[in-house]
Amino acid sequence: MRFRMSVAVASVVAAIVAALPGSASAATGGSGHGAWEPAPQEAFEMPAGARCDFAVRVEPIVDEVRKLTLATYPDGSPKRELFTGALIDRVTNLETGATSTADASGTALVVYGTDGSMTWYVTGPVLLGFRENAGSLPKGLWIVDGQFTVEFTPTFDKTITMLHGTTHNVCTDVD
Repeated sequence: MRFRMSVAVASVVAAIVAALPGSASAATGGSGHGAWEPAPQEAFEMPAGARCDFAVRVEPIVDEVRKLTLATYPDGSPKRELFTGALIDRVTNLETGATSTADASGTALVVYGTDGSMTWYVTGPVLLGFRENAGSLPKGLWIVDGQFTVEFTPTFDKTITMLHGTTHNVCTDVD
């Protein structure tokens, strides 16, 4: 399993390097599917108990995320996209006003299934929310950092497979 994961991560790194500015495929937008474009994160709020034990707001304070579509399905919907760029979120406990920042500036290759599932191949930190009993981490807002995959079911249950890295529940920072 570890060998297969290493091969998958190596493949992602190769795709990322090929798509970086200055590479041949970046100049053509990567396989002719277009150019890098902004991929902004919208601020959102969750009620008490949904992710944290209290109502929480997550809003980007630095958002330089961009995406590159690497492949599409015949209907034009994305099949594989690469996301990268600085993303710093402010996490606010809406009951106490306590705030914290979360660096979610990772790079991810996202592969979309035709059934609504998707798999992320990630290097670096991302912020992921987990519902109660809906994935491989307990309920919370988690910074997951390192090299890992995240498999999403069509109902957004998540399973993380770590090659190496760390997890941290940001809810504890603003509790």
